[in-house]
Amino acid sequence: MSKHASFIWGIADLLRGNFKAHQYGDFILPFTVLRRLDAVLAETKPQVLEVVAEAEAKGLPLRPVLLKTRAGHQHSFYNTSRYDLGTLIGDADNLRENLLSYINAFSENVRDIFTKYKIEDRIEELEEANLLLLVLQRFAEVNLHPHKVTNDQMGHIFEELIRKFAEASNETAGEHFTPREVIELMVDLLFIEDDHALRDGDIVRSVYDPTAGTGGMLSVAEDRLMDMNPRARLTLAGQELNPQSYAICKADMVIKGQSVDAIVHDDTLVNDGHAGATFNYCLSNPPFGVDWKKQEKAVREEHAEKGFAGRFGPGLPRVSDGSMLFLLHLISKMREPAQGSTGGRAAIVLNGSPLFTGGAGSGESNIRKWIMERDYLEAIIALPTDMFYNTGISTYIWVLSKEKSPERRNKVQLVDGSKLCRKMRKGLGSKRNELGPEDIQAIVKLYGDFAETDQSKIFDTTDFFYRTITIERPLKLNFATTPDRVEAAMAAKAFGKLAPEAMASLRTALESMDATVLWKNRDEFTKMLKNQLKIDGVELSAPQFKTLVAGLSERDDTADVCTGAKGKIEPDSDLRDTENVPWTEDIHAYVQREVKPFVPDAWIDEDKTKEGCEIPFTRHFYRYVPPRPLEEIDADLDAVLGRIRSRLEQVKA
Repeated sequence: MSKHASFIWGIADLLRGNFKAHQYGDFILPFTVLRRLDAVLAETKPQVLEVVAEAEAKGLPLRPVLLKTRAGHQHSFYNTSRYDLGTLIGDADNLRENLLSYINAFSENVRDIFTKYKIEDRIEELEEANLLLLVLQRFAEVNLHPHKVTNDQMGHIFEELIRKFAEASNETAGEHFTPREVIELMVDLLFIEDDHALRDGDIVRSVYDPTAGTGGMLSVAEDRLMDMNPRARLTLAGQELNPQSYAICKADMVIKGQSVDAIVHDDTLVNDGHAGATFNYCLSNPPFGVDWKKQEKAVREEHAEKGFAGRFGPGLPRVSDGSMLFLLHLISKMREPAQGSTGGRAAIVLNGSPLFTGGAGSGESNIRKWIMERDYLEAIIALPTDMFYNTGISTYIWVLSKEKSPERRNKVQLVDGSKLCRKMRKGLGSKRNELGPEDIQAIVKLYGDFAETDQSKIFDTTDFFYRTITIERPLKLNFATTPDRVEAAMAAKAFGKLAPEAMASLRTALESMDATVLWKNRDEFTKMLKNQLKIDGVELSAPQFKTLVAGLSERDDTADVCTGAKGKIEPDSDLRDTENVPWTEDIHAYVQREVKPFVPDAWIDEDKTKEGCEIPFTRHFYRYVPPRPLEEIDADLDAVLGRIRSRLEQVKA
């Protein structure tokens, strides 16, 4: 497989000099797809051409069903040209025209694959560089017939080529595909709960990926299910934004006999390409930490106009990271449980941010809380670091279900699989670790056993809920008209528009007050200050007077409490604090125990209490490791120093 990929990429040597390295993929990828389709159609090519000629002679429309019955052609796409890559290169003088004619002879349902690649432009560029014949000859040498290269192997070849293309163009390969072993783990986690049903006879199931990339997740899901039950029938569906990844994914789906509409080329967050459809299984690896500024207008409109009838009703995360929007979208595509049909299941790869980002009342917290309240979250599995091609950060698989098994209801399982991996002989991008078959089996077993162990923790859904309470303390200030305070007060912006005469009068009024007096009651001070300003004819607006009083004040724990209207105690905003109180605990009892012993005058502002939800995954698996005893450290140091002294003595000798 890797030899095929290396040979195909080696064709890029022909492009060197005429094109830059970052352009190689623009030629290699579409011609690889073309070669694959050409190889797939080769077996029934003569019979198809006979049926085409017969249909044209009789004036009949050409349909896949006609080709299937008359030519034994099992694919939903076809090509009506008499050429293939082998015969095209035999007519070098007319190669460009014949190649374009050959591509346009593909059925309409696959022609857009080449349109997305702008293959006509690529052909013109190769023709101008006198490279078209050489490139086609090299591709014709590659045998990509399904008997030689299976669909799964072809998927690996596509991924390897995309990785090389991404490296050459300084892009991130991880934007296009997910490591196969991660997909296998995700699929196994989804299927384990339905293992018995999936092995039972002629079942029909559907799988969906809203960030399909090159179709790796869909392909692995199909392969896994076929291994479990060869009689099963699986419908695949997905959506992809990147035109090249879409072209590869659609080519793969069409070759497998899936619907030509199975893969949609569009932005999932802006336009749901499978609106109204739900699926048995959903898989996704959305981009990590990518903002959604481009989609913001459409997403906010859907949130405001459709609310919970749309995809984003529970809340919106911060614009800097859209991964939780994909999470909400995925949940909306999970099939609701009904008679004769189990509820949908989903697995999505996310980084650590969706676990805890956003305090109580934030969009992220509201989304987590909504998911927990509806009991959709089954488990979160921590993966090892350095698992993905474009990032080495910690990643997690969220397993969701709309119909949990009885023992899992109102429970959430956390599984620590961060140590279950093996080092790769040679890293690929940021990827240094991989999951071996035994690692996948171990993680699936931890999940399936649903038991408390060192690597598996089980919680009630409400264990992740909390309330954020606001703790207030009274405002206590003293007041004085010392020169420093007067200067500081008059430097405030509020007095910038006062006329010079008014400023002079204000200064005179303040300096005429006794600077040695320290006032500890605000009401008494403001009364005295107003009288003095009136005597000196100084008129200030209410905001200016408030600024003046604030400028002449300092905090003082021995001063009287400041009160507002109706004698209500004023809180000190600088001393304001928040506390996160566990969901099951009474907030007043908590404050009495945790706060009052240290600040007896504190109180809760209940109008500001917010409900939140976070999943502190790492905290639950933290193990305290005591430091080494000092005696042991001293002994090691003495041993090292002894060796150093011994060597110095040898040098001196």
